[in-house]
Amino acid sequence: MGESSGTEAGERFDPDTAEFDDSSDRYARRGRRTDAGDEASFGESSGGSERRGRGRGRGRRRSGEGAEDSDGGLPGGGTEAQAKDVCLRLLGDRARSRAELADRLAARGFSVEIANRALDRLTEVGLIDDAAFAEQWVHQRHTFSGKGKRALIQELRRKGVADEDAEPALAAITDDDEYERAAELVRRKLRTLPRDLDREKILRRLVGMLARRGYNQSTAFTVVKAELADRADMDLTEPDSH
Repeated sequence: MGESSGTEAGERFDPDTAEFDDSSDRYARRGRRTDAGDEASFGESSGGSERRGRGRGRGRRRSGEGAEDSDGGLPGGGTEAQAKDVCLRLLGDRARSRAELADRLAARGFSVEIANRALDRLTEVGLIDDAAFAEQWVHQRHTFSGKGKRALIQELRRKGVADEDAEPALAAITDDDEYERAAELVRRKLRTLPRDLDREKILRRLVGMLARRGYNQSTAFTVVKAELADRADMDLTEPDSH
């Protein structure tokens, strides 16, 4: 088999700069979601009902009330109690990291000192827990979006989660887990590809798909080759319908 063309596709993947864009594969095309969409679905499990309830009441707001802003009418910069209220409402929508909450407080005009006091207090009582957030994020993004470890660590870093909080969550994904999840993605993708498509093109396309989802090159090639071999064996053993 022409190994060089597949390797070339793998070598273009840089885990430190890759965006892990899923746009070129049609896995779950029925309602293809961006990372923002996946994040929204992540939030549904940890408070989406509250968000939906608030949405249903928006049309019945009394005329004397002020217009909502982008945070759903949360109070602006002020006291520590107000900062905690902002955080609690945001956490009611979905789980968030401490850094995400700090960014939202800063955007609403709270001073760094007041924001930190509010965040510290919520951390003390366990309402902010980056390690628990990372565990939820990794489980849902790996299980439902098929993300590999390289993509997951980058996502958590973008959310301000320290590596020491992220690593235990990532360690819960074993090599076997990653292999099986990658194999599921490849099998789904294979079902959408023409049977007569050149094997080298299929190899490059599937390895590229896994790379964008955060799987390392070794895992990607091993999984794709195994699934292609299985499909070839099935083709040979299928009875002739005629």
